[in-house]
Amino acid sequence: MLGLMQDTPLTINWILARAEQYYGGREVVTKTVTGVERCTFAEVAAEARRMATVLDGLDVPTDARVGTFAWNTARHLALYFAIPGTGRILHTINHAEDQVVFVDRSLLGVFGQYLPQLPNVRHVIAMDDGATTPLPDDPRVRDYDELVGAAAETDFTTAVTDERQAAAICYTTGTTGHPKGVVYTHRSTWLHSISILTPGVMGLSDSDRVLPVVPMFHANAWGLPYAAMMGGAAMVMPGPDLSPAGLLQQIQDEKVTLATGVPTIWLGMVPLLGDYDLSSLRAILCGGSAVPRSLSEAWRTAIGLPITQGWGMTETSPIGAVGHLRPELADASDETKADIRAAAGIAPPGVEMRIVDTETGVVQPWDDTSSGELEVRGPWIARQYYKTDEPGPSFSPDGWLRTGDVGVISPLGYLRIVDRTKDLVKSGGEWISSVELENEIMGHPKVAEAAVIAVPHPKWAERPLACVVVKPGETLTSDEIRDYLRERLTNWQLPDDVVFIDEIPKTSVGKFSKKTLREQFRGHVLPRA
Repeated sequence: MLGLMQDTPLTINWILARAEQYYGGREVVTKTVTGVERCTFAEVAAEARRMATVLDGLDVPTDARVGTFAWNTARHLALYFAIPGTGRILHTINHAEDQVVFVDRSLLGVFGQYLPQLPNVRHVIAMDDGATTPLPDDPRVRDYDELVGAAAETDFTTAVTDERQAAAICYTTGTTGHPKGVVYTHRSTWLHSISILTPGVMGLSDSDRVLPVVPMFHANAWGLPYAAMMGGAAMVMPGPDLSPAGLLQQIQDEKVTLATGVPTIWLGMVPLLGDYDLSSLRAILCGGSAVPRSLSEAWRTAIGLPITQGWGMTETSPIGAVGHLRPELADASDETKADIRAAAGIAPPGVEMRIVDTETGVVQPWDDTSSGELEVRGPWIARQYYKTDEPGPSFSPDGWLRTGDVGVISPLGYLRIVDRTKDLVKSGGEWISSVELENEIMGHPKVAEAAVIAVPHPKWAERPLACVVVKPGETLTSDEIRDYLRERLTNWQLPDDVVFIDEIPKTSVGKFSKKTLREQFRGHVLPRA
């Protein structure tokens, strides 16, 4: 017997309609090249309807890919709804055969050099963000204000009737391999947004003011644009100014309650924390890569608020786990709480996890000791990649996503990432965690950043090489690093060599690019013991 409930499709259009009806006056603040712009949810919705008219007028097919190459702004937020809401597919830019691309003027210098190589692009719509970048000499380039500013509004509330219709494409950042396309549906986006509103994830509500530092071109800004509109949380957009001082000033001025970004963002702010009033913050969510315990504790020491770690992937929309403290840990020591906050967190309802031994395929117990590859499944997790005929090796025979992360899970459900499968160092048959090594090195008071990669060794197959950035004005030697680690790790875990570099190479979203480091230090010869 089937139930007798209504089958209303879960669409992005529904999110926008609710936001306008219940929270039409809620604010969206955008920092631009020239100043601060303010608008409301209702004005974002009206802008989206004008965008819909323009897309129809340009004869863009309803299933076409429409790219965006833009900062976090109210205008970009409107595109998040106009494109999928009209049946097209939002593509935060990479390579998905886009027919139309919306580009911020300050980014045209970067985008324009690739335009001759993009024959499928029929229209480039330049959005004025205060920059003086000249327009490319290409007849496909159009002015946003001339097109959208004069357009009438098209009501697209009922344009999407199938909740499983594609809504957006996002590419993995390719820190260890080639980027792969992940295609989200309206349904997956809706359910993912609901999860963000729950207390065990972000607890987002209409009393929040959210600063998504994570770019809107990366995994849909972790779903915050949709979740904030759904829950009625005001949005504070950083635009192109991602400097530590600029972001801290915005948190202070706009009374931000929740901010999200990758570790490098929060690391750069640490020396300046005492210069700003950050008392409005209730949570700082960090993801993209492991959060060093020392970084979270530095924030707790400075402002009384530690960083909350989250785990996810483009393939998981991306929320997969968030590290809130369970009530069982209320009376735990500060040391224990700091260790828990350094874990990746607990999966929200909607995400299932398991740890699988990579050699035997046996599912491991949740004992905080047994390790293996993390596999996940759920209604907002990819089942295969764009332009593939079948799931392929990234998915288990029974449909779970093989994440490539090696981890353990505690009896209370806390996931702890040990490493990426491609970043583990296999030395003499034993695994060495590059993440653990990096976290310990970044605990050194003179270290700004550190990344560890495997390099070939004639006897042990692989040994760890530490790539270290020293804080400005400090000096440090390889022996000092190794002596510091010797008090915290066993000798066989210590890096065989330490190289000092000016900066750890990063991807477009601020993650450490170990792929670049491996290329840079290919052929590196380790010192003889």
